[in-house]
Amino acid sequence: MGGFCGNKNILAPKKCSGEARHRGLTQNSAPGPKGADIKEFGDSESGPPLIPMIHAIEAGNKPMVAAIEGFALGGGLELALGCHYRIAHSKARLGLPEVTLGLLPAAGGSQRLPRLIGVPAALDLIITGRHVTAAEALQLGIVDQVTDHHTVDAAVKFALSVAGRPLDARRISSYSCPPVSGDLDALFEEVMRKVRRGARGAIAPVACVQAVRAAATLPYARGMERERELMATLFTSGQARALQYSFFAQRAVSRWSTPSGARWDASAPKPVRKVAVIGLGTMGRGIAVALAQAGFPVVSVETQEKQLTEAKRAVSQMLERGAKRRGVAAPLDKMSYSSNIQAVADVDLVIEAVFEDMGLKKKIFQQLSAVCKPDALLCTNTSSLDVDQLASQTRNPELVVGMHFFAPAHVMKLLEVVYGPRSSPQALATAMQLGKKMGKVSVAVGNCPGFVGNRMLKAYVEQAFFLLEEGATPELVDSALEEFGFSMGFFKVSDLSGLDVGWKVRKEDGLALPGVSTGPSARIRQGRRYSPLGDLLCQRGRFGQKTGSGWYQYGKPGGRVATPDPWLHSFLEEYRAQHGLVPRRIDPQEVLERCLYALINEGFRILEDGIAAGPEDIDCIYVFGYGWPHYRGGPMFYAAMVGLPKVLERLEHYYRAHPDVPDLQPCSLLRRLVASGSPPVQKWKEAIKKLHSQL
Repeated sequence: MGGFCGNKNILAPKKCSGEARHRGLTQNSAPGPKGADIKEFGDSESGPPLIPMIHAIEAGNKPMVAAIEGFALGGGLELALGCHYRIAHSKARLGLPEVTLGLLPAAGGSQRLPRLIGVPAALDLIITGRHVTAAEALQLGIVDQVTDHHTVDAAVKFALSVAGRPLDARRISSYSCPPVSGDLDALFEEVMRKVRRGARGAIAPVACVQAVRAAATLPYARGMERERELMATLFTSGQARALQYSFFAQRAVSRWSTPSGARWDASAPKPVRKVAVIGLGTMGRGIAVALAQAGFPVVSVETQEKQLTEAKRAVSQMLERGAKRRGVAAPLDKMSYSSNIQAVADVDLVIEAVFEDMGLKKKIFQQLSAVCKPDALLCTNTSSLDVDQLASQTRNPELVVGMHFFAPAHVMKLLEVVYGPRSSPQALATAMQLGKKMGKVSVAVGNCPGFVGNRMLKAYVEQAFFLLEEGATPELVDSALEEFGFSMGFFKVSDLSGLDVGWKVRKEDGLALPGVSTGPSARIRQGRRYSPLGDLLCQRGRFGQKTGSGWYQYGKPGGRVATPDPWLHSFLEEYRAQHGLVPRRIDPQEVLERCLYALINEGFRILEDGIAAGPEDIDCIYVFGYGWPHYRGGPMFYAAMVGLPKVLERLEHYYRAHPDVPDLQPCSLLRRLVASGSPPVQKWKEAIKKLHSQL
């Protein structure tokens, strides 16, 4: 907020920023506010210190005009709502994003905004935490005027023009909420149903609805009391702590370093003016779209003519849909296409996105090394293959890094940037900077099979399969995970992405063996327990939604509604009988502990191995790439919230029961942390540094 004007008095921007920092939030393109001093939220038990100031401003006898420039988010907007008039610069952004921190607008925002713009519009802004442009704010009635000129000058001029007018009608706290069409109770009941369904256990959106309902049904003073009560409940919740941890974690990973402490961000990134994408399958198309939307000229190469023709059409449609959604022109002029790899000769950076096959990728990196400029960065979108092997195929292996996008690449926020042993600091800095320009949450990770996300996911997936062998059903496993907060359980996700995808990977890894269905080797691979359940379904052509059946049935190929499949239940019974497995009752708590603690245990191994620099890196990867519920902070934060001794005890319990599953054997780093008193997650890096110094 630029400042406030009253007659000839002006509260300068610096003057009000000192008060507003307690609740003033700014935000970048990534989810969650940026730059908020949220450490100060709990300084006063009586509520944010803004409230008395806002009430004093609103009660004043001189017209107070808020001059809004840049961002007026959270407390900034609440302060503006206490003024009698609001003038915004055309490039300003406004909103109440507290819900993204597990909170609600508690300086009167939940009470004034519905009185000003109506209940439905206020609910939309407060529940989602979304920002609006100055133009939309004017349309909604949040601001009185939008200017392209100096905002404070415009506010002074406006204040002089309204001097002497009565102010009673300009005090929002005295308003009643505008009437809604239809029944008010029915409106709130419907909104609450939608919020509970979409929030999947998050309590802040529910509290936001309750606060707005107080504005619509109670006098202002009582509504403020209700707002304060709800805020007190939220502020002490574990969810708020998790979301605020995530807020800081996202910023921590942008100041990335290696586990040894080397600061990669000390290197200046190379300028990137033109980019190429090799391979225009689903992932390549998404990457090309994301680059074009970020303003980069993109050369897209696809050697198969039919695939190239289909990709041109698909990419154009994706760009046009995205542009329509954002209200801008589609950047179609940024895209060029070729079936010849020679077209990438003049680009500064190449992202290879062909099929996940090491032989094919090696061949392409040999070609790129011969065709591209000597200083061009060569990046691979591999999800698990050895980046160093690909680098070994090039003249300049120091210029090779991994850029692991997540599908759909133009939507998903996460980017794992993988540094190999020979990757230069500048190459990594360049990839990280490119990810930032694309609006990604970029996390630097070390080179190992599966990197961070997929390496941890393997332990989670194995436990889901083992639970089916022991007596669970796909519905039981998925419902437990969805109740925890995942939008979809593992088996539904598997059906959505296609069972054949994982099957191909397992075959290449020598795990999915043809014709092995019984006998001692059926459930053992490479010396450890293995479940062939997914392989057996694929052998029957059950690939998920695309074939109409997988772990669930869908009615027809391409169907989207998962329903329990009696055939699958019979198949599981026969499988257990065939292998001498006696089914038992499995409760949802065991599902969560087996799946999540195995995943968390692998996270500790990753920290121990130095593949991730700290727990924040792992948590950002899982929140932004794997659907981990935001309000649970991430797997490593969740482990700290549950209590490391409990996680250790349950892992020991399950490892005793399943000694043939190494993923359940507690990691030595976990044991060390418990032995050292289970320090808070923010202190783990110190313990990890000590561990590495001893090694």
